[in-house]
Amino acid sequence: MASSTTDISPDSSVKAQLLEVMSSRFLPYETIVTDAVLSLDEDTVLSTTEVDFAFTVWQSFPERIVGYPARSHFWDSNKERWGYTSKWTNDYSMVLTGAAIYHRYYHHLYTNYLPTSLKSMVDQLANCEDILMNFLVSAVTKLPPIKVTQKKQYKETMMGQSSRASRWADPDHFAQRQTCMNKFASWFGAMPLVHSQMRLDPVLFKDQVSILRKKYRDIERL
Repeated sequence: MASSTTDISPDSSVKAQLLEVMSSRFLPYETIVTDAVLSLDEDTVLSTTEVDFAFTVWQSFPERIVGYPARSHFWDSNKERWGYTSKWTNDYSMVLTGAAIYHRYYHHLYTNYLPTSLKSMVDQLANCEDILMNFLVSAVTKLPPIKVTQKKQYKETMMGQSSRASRWADPDHFAQRQTCMNKFASWFGAMPLVHSQMRLDPVLFKDQVSILRKKYRDIERL
């Protein structure tokens, strides 16, 4: 796997300018030679076992975003607009790229397919790049992302970081993400995000119990 934040710019001034904008996270860097991209925020805490598990799941679903922190969208009938929520519910429609694996092809689509207006909005706000990537992938696949579970909840880990916690608790930050949701949906012409309730746990995923000992022997083929 390769990191989406690999430093390949030969000129330090150009490099600094690129890294100042959020969209630089999804540039199609030539140094990414693997199909899988492991995308992590600087304060994300995952064990190597959790990374390995996410990669194993991604190998079965390479067209989707596979990761840990999940979010959801909903239609607010009172305001007649799309809403964004980080509440822990039974379903989700986004997996944030702060701890996720996806195919490097989406870097090409993000950079070359999405309009400058949306990417400029992301860069000006320094926010919503993860939402936009989820919109893009779901628009292409017509499928939801896949959430994998970890021993220590991502939310607890994230909120343990003071600088990160203040950002996520900022009402302006949350309001910006609401605005992004509706701006993105308007450009795509519809809401491409798809809800899902599937969560894959490392204890249960493709367990090693002999297929001959299972009561439902065809369950692995579902």
